[in-house]
Amino acid sequence: METVIGFFERLFISAAPLAIASTGALFSELAGVLGIFVEGFMNAGAFFAWIITGRTGSIFWGTAITACAAGFSGWCLARFVRKTGANPFIVGLTVNIAAAGITDTLSIMWFGTKGVLRSPDLLMPSHVPAVYVSWFVVICAALVIKHTHWGLKLRASGLSPEAARERGIRPGLYWEAAWAVSACLAAIAGAFLCFRVGSYTPGGIAGRGWISIAAVYLGFRNALGVYIAAVVFALAETAGRNIQNMTGISATALLGLPNALALLLYVISQGIRKKRRKKLNPY
Repeated sequence: METVIGFFERLFISAAPLAIASTGALFSELAGVLGIFVEGFMNAGAFFAWIITGRTGSIFWGTAITACAAGFSGWCLARFVRKTGANPFIVGLTVNIAAAGITDTLSIMWFGTKGVLRSPDLLMPSHVPAVYVSWFVVICAALVIKHTHWGLKLRASGLSPEAARERGIRPGLYWEAAWAVSACLAAIAGAFLCFRVGSYTPGGIAGRGWISIAAVYLGFRNALGVYIAAVVFALAETAGRNIQNMTGISATALLGLPNALALLLYVISQGIRKKRRKKLNPY
């Protein structure tokens, strides 16, 4: 019994950062412009949370300050795209590339290395709070999206901006808010990944930002579904580690397992969505 409980505890701990990032990506998707930048903000969130926590001595404040800064940056990014008419996909990719370059540069300037930054003092004494935070985020997202006027207007803005404007809704403002939420949650997810091992590792996000975007579609753009998708990907990651331990297969060869699963499940989910649309509108 303890083994089963321990397995699910480790599974939920592994899924927590991905679930948080995926929930943020869900807000952006519902606003009509998917936040491609999730990977970049997760990377930057891990780095700056490590730095700020080292200065303040508090994991809570390190994460909170980083999340607020990321949220403001996400809002500024959306406002820039909206005002200039820049391509949001290209801007998101630029953020991902820039985040890696900025963190490497600052790491060299401040610590003399762009390698792993370690600090045993920054290791979370317990990873269970991350699970509770992920549950809290998912529940709040589900309630806000489905049961509040703000959530209704957010979905209306993403579904049909023109119709939303006719009803007095300003879609651009909801898009900016959604990107702020997405960036904030991505930074929190990155911070949890950092504190889980007590160090900042360049490339430690390992494509989880992209997987979080896939989780949005696998979860059928539903908060609870997105969380289940995150757990499925965490299960694939855990399976990959177990296969490596049992067979001795190179870790590099198994790194693509969650990404391959993301692609496969994305294709399946899109097929299911098409079938549903045909049933609702056979013509």
